[in-house]
Amino acid sequence: MPFNAAAADVRSEIVATAGAWSGLVAEERRLAAPRRTVEELSAFLARHADWLSAHPAAADVTGELARVEAKARRVARPGGSRRRLVGACVINGCDGELSSVVGDDTRPLEIQCDADTEHTWAGHQWTQLSRTLGRPGAAGSAAWLAASDVARLWETPVGTVYRLASEQQWERRREGTRTLYRGTDVQDCFNRRSERAVTGRG
Repeated sequence: MPFNAAAADVRSEIVATAGAWSGLVAEERRLAAPRRTVEELSAFLARHADWLSAHPAAADVTGELARVEAKARRVARPGGSRRRLVGACVINGCDGELSSVVGDDTRPLEIQCDADTEHTWAGHQWTQLSRTLGRPGAAGSAAWLAASDVARLWETPVGTVYRLASEQQWERRREGTRTLYRGTDVQDCFNRRSERAVTGRG
């Protein structure tokens, strides 16, 4: 079955956030903590909502839960798009900024310049552009990619992305509950796959 990496990520974040606040309630009220499932943690917090609303940390718990709820809604019912800044345009003499539109539509991703519509690249060239940008930190968003980003950029099933990451030993790091992969490792891997497809080898 297809694996929804975005849903798995947000579910982990819900469990971590709800688990932390449930732990606070259980400790301060001397109660048994619920099992770490979304359903039981949510029910536990709902039962103690009145107590939490009077707690000094009420604003914090409300803000954190609202944030993960909004993220979960975007994953469950995706809609619209957001623009992710990539960096300055790589064309000499152009003062434009490059950005990638990340959304839920089925159109292939493109990187577009806001100053010249002819300065456009396919989404899978994102990490190649990051090497060209040259300005430290300018392409930070492109330096590390989540599995869902890789799947979208190269139009590849997420399961294949995880398999390649393991087989090719892509460098990785953790960011909260997410695993991110070094963009240059991803780009090199898919470049090799493209070359093999052209030459008909393997």
